Amino acid sequence: MKRRYQPYPDYIDSGVEWLGQIPAHWDVRRLKFVAGINPSRSEVAYLPGDVEVSFLPMERVGYGSLDLELRKPLAEVKQGFTYFRDGDVLVAKITPSFENGKGALAFGLENGIGFGTTELHVIRATQEIDRQFLFYLTFSHQFRGMGETQMFGTAGQKRVPDSFINNFPTPLPPLPEQRAIAAFLDRETARIDALIARKRELIDLLRRQRTALISHAVTKGLDPSAPLKDSGVEWLGKIPAHWDVLKLKWLSKKIGSGKTPKGGASNYVSSGVIFLRSQNVHFSGLRLDDVVYIPPEIDRDMASSRVHSLDVLLNITGASLGRCSLVPENFPPANVNQHVCIIRPYSDRLMPKLLNYALMSDYMQFQIFANEDGISREGLNFRAIGNMIVAVPPLAEQRAISEYLDRETARIDRLIGEIEESIALLQRQRTALISAAVTGKIDVREQV
Repeated sequence: MKRRYQPYPDYIDSGVEWLGQIPAHWDVRRLKFVAGINPSRSEVAYLPGDVEVSFLPMERVGYGSLDLELRKPLAEVKQGFTYFRDGDVLVAKITPSFENGKGALAFGLENGIGFGTTELHVIRATQEIDRQFLFYLTFSHQFRGMGETQMFGTAGQKRVPDSFINNFPTPLPPLPEQRAIAAFLDRETARIDALIARKRELIDLLRRQRTALISHAVTKGLDPSAPLKDSGVEWLGKIPAHWDVLKLKWLSKKIGSGKTPKGGASNYVSSGVIFLRSQNVHFSGLRLDDVVYIPPEIDRDMASSRVHSLDVLLNITGASLGRCSLVPENFPPANVNQHVCIIRPYSDRLMPKLLNYALMSDYMQFQIFANEDGISREGLNFRAIGNMIVAVPPLAEQRAISEYLDRETARIDRLIGEIEESIALLQRQRTALISAAVTGKIDVREQV
């Protein structure tokens, strides 16, 4: 970046330690003096209650984008939710959404009006600041980094206070220059985003190849010359003639889930017994970067949902329904909540590793989603899990298939990991470019 873009010819001290020097013709103002902060919903009090508006729960707020599919009558949302309108900048206030960069410039709202989660700050540009420039400012290292230092609250519930938004020292170029910077960033971030999109498409392709590889191995085996027979199950089709077709409950000594301890997140501690939740269970294995812990005395009251090494964990509710992981050997003491099912197969009938691969396959995923229930949230009950059909090879063949899939999926996972690293690098470059432009570290006026 430093090789491509030149600094401004003259700088002055901004008077703000973390901001350092700014171009000599720029100003620094507190954000509340150049923007409206969290405007009042009284602005739409005159509208009839049946007017439809866009509605945004946090999961529909992206990283520079909004999912505007949901709409609700104004009367249903005008109390208890955050109000905004077209042109407002939205910033997630709660951890980890704030640190991760959740936020967007609102456009295309139903009737120009939106309501959403209370975990949003709303910033509205005035005539002194371009809204697109303001939007990019909220994505800068400086804004996110300083906001993170001022968050308050308990672990997992920390929030950026209004005072940070109000008093944020805003580097302020002349308005035409703000627009030039925003136009430059529109173009450059679009170029980076297009590269990221192409890499994500490649990851999707590799994941589909991974699933196809697994699906073929766990339904047809490794010997292409093996004679086949009709499985008797329409959606499973033909399988090797010497394989069995059995219900999972006949192959398992445990199918059950845990529970959230009374008091919920207030019981989480910094060390103790690992408490696995659906966000820890992934097809690529358990992810423990955001794992939580419960005290041993609570774990003792949850003996029925204790996790053993080589258990297979299956997410049974929510958006992650169907994701599964094999608990590694010698895994430390752990427990699970009610959104994760423990499946403990008889290892002399069904190897846990093969079951884990089978659950990733098309034919098992079909069964999972064909049997989901629940009214407000997807769900899979234990009876349905137990009745799922499994294609079962002899144990020696199970071992060979598992070893083959270990090698082949590891190769694909390495490729995916490399692409994900390149995406992370592009995202860091994107943020660095935005940060340098909106704080005057590079002069992009001639780049537009």
